[in-house]
Amino acid sequence: MTFGNVVVRQITGRSWGFAAEISEIAIIMATFMGISYAARKGRHISMSAFFDMAPKKVKKALSIINPLVTAIILFVLCYYAYVYTAGQTRVTSSLEIPYWVMVMFMPIGFFLGGVQFLRNMWINIVNKEVYLAQEKKDYDEQ
Repeated sequence: MTFGNVVVRQITGRSWGFAAEISEIAIIMATFMGISYAARKGRHISMSAFFDMAPKKVKKALSIINPLVTAIILFVLCYYAYVYTAGQTRVTSSLEIPYWVMVMFMPIGFFLGGVQFLRNMWINIVNKEVYLAQEKKDYDEQ
């Protein structure tokens, strides 16, 4: 759609008014809904230098503490994103949809991400092995 908008603008000199709004919705949705997917698959960004060098007992402790702290942070961000979303009263200029529809994926994504990190923590509590995610064991244990 963005490419089509560029082509039409070059040919006609006019842009599609709705293209920017739909692109913004798509980016917000992909970014925030992707949080939970990345957490579930263990594909999220992590600073793992200390984790990788640590002995197994420390790794096990970190594999429980890190997802817990991350989940708490995501739930706090979910709260603030909900407050922000609930406070949106304007409408978009082209599509004239309520702006909260565009940003509602922020609190949903933070909440689902927090749930996934709690699941990751639980998997490390009930299993002997160290799991980076629900389906992904630590590199040293594969």
